[in-house]
Amino acid sequence: MRVLTLSSLFPNRVQPVHGIFVYQRVAQLARRPGNEVHVIAPAPYFPRWLPTRRWKAEAQMPLEERIGGLNVYHPRYPLLPRISMPLHGLLLFLGIRRLAKRLHKQVRFDCIDAHFVYPDGFAAVLLGKMLRLPVVVSARGTDINLYPSFRLIRPMIRWTLRRASGAVAVSASLLNVMLGLGLEAKKGCVIGNGIDPQRFHPVDPLEARAHLGLPERAKIIVSVGALIPRKGFHFLIPSVAEIAPRFPGLRLYILGEGEFRAPLEKLLADYKLQGSVFLPGSKPNEDLRDWFSAADLSCLVSSREGWPNVIQESLACGTPVLATRLWGAPEIIVSDELGLLVAQGKDAISAGLEAALTKNWDRKFIAAHAGKRTWETVAREVEEFLVSRISDFSSVLPGQK
Repeated sequence: MRVLTLSSLFPNRVQPVHGIFVYQRVAQLARRPGNEVHVIAPAPYFPRWLPTRRWKAEAQMPLEERIGGLNVYHPRYPLLPRISMPLHGLLLFLGIRRLAKRLHKQVRFDCIDAHFVYPDGFAAVLLGKMLRLPVVVSARGTDINLYPSFRLIRPMIRWTLRRASGAVAVSASLLNVMLGLGLEAKKGCVIGNGIDPQRFHPVDPLEARAHLGLPERAKIIVSVGALIPRKGFHFLIPSVAEIAPRFPGLRLYILGEGEFRAPLEKLLADYKLQGSVFLPGSKPNEDLRDWFSAADLSCLVSSREGWPNVIQESLACGTPVLATRLWGAPEIIVSDELGLLVAQGKDAISAGLEAALTKNWDRKFIAAHAGKRTWETVAREVEEFLVSRISDFSSVLPGQK
């Protein structure tokens, strides 16, 4: 099977962990016998000489590179942040169509695999019409649990879902929304993300703490995510303050960076938690194994997620998770032997933290359970779905290729 993957969220030389979960799925699909995958990961055009941090990485991307055995192309397309969002999908299509046409002439693709329903999926469906190829779009989270609320974007998401040959949702909660937006049930499929067992597996907690320079005996909580409002750190910090008197030496490490750092630092000062809660910044994906292994508990108290990879990664390291009972989290934490689910609010999170920190967890069981769903398993499921959608496309429209 020859696949053209389209995703504007994909690792590159400048941002090696950008969209790492998309890369993992695509790379494992490419490794399956008989498959050939080429990746178009477009970037917004931005002149290098204009002073701005936001688009600096995009400006430095090469036009073509080799990543983990994959040919990855970074064509540019015009984009004005926020202003051109309703045109984002069309602009993306215009920026990639020549490259896609040239690659198709060389490779003769069987299908297009697009990640994120909008803008990538929208552009992919236009591309599919031009190249007469079936298109499968994958919903990841924001594209379905947020973008449909935008008046000008919602019609394009509905158009994409109705005209795609198939659609993958990383969680059943996302698929239900997609069905409500017009996706035919027979075209939909749930395929959650996986884990890399070489990267995420248990490490002795004391060794991990020594390696990271963390206290040996304190109760430690780790929360991984960008410092943005929807991650719920403004709920987590007051909750930690609430239980701290009952857990002397309690530590919370929030691993991430973002626009919400200053308000969170103020919150730490207001609650006098500077010696208990730390914001050490973002950590490379490969370093998270030690952080999860060192922790007594991992937390994710977001208001919305698709399929939270950090939950799976924590569980694979044997560390239980406290998460908000929203979107994909309940589909990963399927038992109270893996973690606890709570509402997003100070009282609920405080009670959950206390219960989780006093519970006797079987970390070997947790790691064994999470380790069953690898990216190889995900790739097999994706391959089966793509083959079925290609077959359906060919039977409905004979002679398309």
